[in-house]
Amino acid sequence: MDQENQTMVTEFYFSDFPQFEKGSLLFFIPLFLMYVFIIVGNFMIFFAVQLDARLHNPMYNFISIFSFLEIWYTTVTIPKMLSNLVSKEKTISFIGCLLQMYFFHSLGVTEALVLTVMAIDRYVAICHPLRYATIMTPRLCIQLSAGSSIFGFLMLLPEIVWISTLPFCGPNQIHQLFCDFEPVLRLACTDTSMILIEDVIHAISILTSVCIITLSYLRIIVVILRIPSGKSRQKAFSTCAAHITIFFLFFGSVTLMYLRFSVTFPPLLDKAIALMFAVLAPLFNPIIYSLRNKDMKDAIKKVLCSWGFTGGPMVKNPPCSARDTDSTPGPGRSHTPWSN
Repeated sequence: MDQENQTMVTEFYFSDFPQFEKGSLLFFIPLFLMYVFIIVGNFMIFFAVQLDARLHNPMYNFISIFSFLEIWYTTVTIPKMLSNLVSKEKTISFIGCLLQMYFFHSLGVTEALVLTVMAIDRYVAICHPLRYATIMTPRLCIQLSAGSSIFGFLMLLPEIVWISTLPFCGPNQIHQLFCDFEPVLRLACTDTSMILIEDVIHAISILTSVCIITLSYLRIIVVILRIPSGKSRQKAFSTCAAHITIFFLFFGSVTLMYLRFSVTFPPLLDKAIALMFAVLAPLFNPIIYSLRNKDMKDAIKKVLCSWGFTGGPMVKNPPCSARDTDSTPGPGRSHTPWSN
């Protein structure tokens, strides 16, 4: 068919969402509750770090940045999923689909870079504690955070611009929970083999981050095992355990989603992996960072106490003691880099 005789697609249809009368509400309620928890939990971590002076150090600053990114990372996809579950018109415009892909993957790449920076920060803190303050300066932390965001949002631009020039003449059914490169490119009415170059670049960037993080934590584990004090060793392991858990959750889902190469999964498993990648991994972020870290729990409690639940900010809450709201490290608090 000649291109001039083709009807160009202006919107895409998510064909795999159930109709409202067929029980979509059963999916809507848990997804909505998970989304609310992700937003509230990550905002609590972000504000706790910003408001508590004890947490004004590189490790917690990177955690707050990661939590802030998680908020927008999930907001790019989940509200549209919720809308598709209750709406009869499960469509998204061509421009909207491009924007969803761009921001979803740009935020994802930025998160991967922040996780890499966090691993390097823990490596310097534990393997070179005496030089930590001179290496991880506030200026370097700002540069690493800004550089991660700039690179993350620039890396995806060429691919999105190229996809925007492709002809889409039908069908327009996306067999996925959100707009993603592979299901969208299947609908293009032209050769899309050039995307392989971008796929190789993405694979190299993912594997590079994985290698840096893995080598950093392997070196950290070796150093921790040499620490003579059992208490200090336990603190170091406890601090790194949260980072390693997030690392496995994030890059595990990324690997299943985008480094499968020629392996194909059944449609139901494919959507389960996408759900884990887009929803479940961000869901566990506030749980892991708040439950496994005493300083973070104290800071979150301080934020909750300062706001209260009965009347606006700065309302006194009797159960909160002065120790809970004191932002100055108490006596006996360790100041070693791995106790942060």
